Amino acid sequence: MKNIKQNELLELRDFFILWSTQSISQLGSSITAFALTLWLYEKTGSSLSTATLTICSYAPYVLMSIFAGALTDRFNKKKTMLGCDIFAVICTIIVFVLFRANCLMVRHLYVLNAISGLMNTVQQPASEVAMTLIIPEQYYQKTSGLRSLSRSLVSILNPLIATAMYSFAGLNGVIAVDVGSFIIAFVALLFFIRIPEKENDKSESVLNLAKEGLAFLRENPMIMTLILFMSGVNLIASAFDATLPGYVIPNPKGGSSVLGIVTSCSGVAMIIGSLIVSAIPKPKDRVKVIYLTMLFSLGTENFLLAFSREPVLWCIGQIIGWVLVPVMSANLDVILRTAIPTELQGRVYACRNTFQFFTIPIGLFVGGYMVDNVCEPFMSEFGNMSILKTLFGMGKGSGAALMMFVLGVSGSLLCIITGKKLKKYQYIEK
Repeated sequence: MKNIKQNELLELRDFFILWSTQSISQLGSSITAFALTLWLYEKTGSSLSTATLTICSYAPYVLMSIFAGALTDRFNKKKTMLGCDIFAVICTIIVFVLFRANCLMVRHLYVLNAISGLMNTVQQPASEVAMTLIIPEQYYQKTSGLRSLSRSLVSILNPLIATAMYSFAGLNGVIAVDVGSFIIAFVALLFFIRIPEKENDKSESVLNLAKEGLAFLRENPMIMTLILFMSGVNLIASAFDATLPGYVIPNPKGGSSVLGIVTSCSGVAMIIGSLIVSAIPKPKDRVKVIYLTMLFSLGTENFLLAFSREPVLWCIGQIIGWVLVPVMSANLDVILRTAIPTELQGRVYACRNTFQFFTIPIGLFVGGYMVDNVCEPFMSEFGNMSILKTLFGMGKGSGAALMMFVLGVSGSLLCIITGKKLKKYQYIEK
């Protein structure tokens, strides 16, 4: 048993270094993003304005992912990741300089977030392929659970650390932590990680490579259906993210600190879910697991938050809604890694990113717009009706509660309809 554990550590050495240091860097970036959201809400008081900050990150990601993935398959993964990290940290430093000079404005954040999003567009498929290249196939489910675990820890820690640091040290301290985490990840990737490269035909045009990724998805309808299903899930989830600050912050029992605690509960749930993934055996039907876990998540969290007025219930709702997300993510990850040939993964993952994540900026916009311009005005005018008052409360924030109810209904219908469609496909794991 001891020899088995030692062999496992040796086989996964590069993964453990890359996973741990990149997780630290992601924590630093997430802390900055959350702190900037707090800063922006203080300046504008608008759910749509804070949502637009994230939209600017995702817009280039969605628009350019197909071509970025084709480039990923042609170029060195390690150099690509290092270059993108450098551009991202430069954007963070520019925010720091503008803030120190008292010149930081909302439009600056939008532009810099768009540039950072463009760098992430190239880095993300390179990172996905790098993970495939350094992880032996027998460890896919276990490492997927560990990656979910790190994402969960980031979800827990980033709002708590960001809220605390923003209160006591301001953006100066937040950005200093972000830059420090970048240095750790950059040095580890540059000097301590070896990523094997496979030969690719670099004479082939980026457009043709992108077409190959699209052709693969067209020829594999089950994978395409799963990706489009996840795009619907992301639409609901991103609209929820845009709605949550407008629900928690103005509530008499809410505020910025409560928002940080409620947000971190999703990370607690994902840690539990990640431990479940690492411990459970391979399921008989990975496809069924994916849509049933999402039905449970979307069909509980939104309704619980919509109808409750207590922070404790908000936290419980977050935990219920997120505990099975790592289970879904791990099963989807195994399906993609085993079904897509390694030499095609960069371009196929990039196409996946476009189709799966294009709904995130849409959801953020729709969520913010609906809260500010539809639901809150509606509740302001008709909120005195007894049934609306009982269900969603009164005052600012009641419109956000109404929006969460709408999201709960929409998410449940999405899962039920897609589940029926996916039943005709059979995934056979190699």
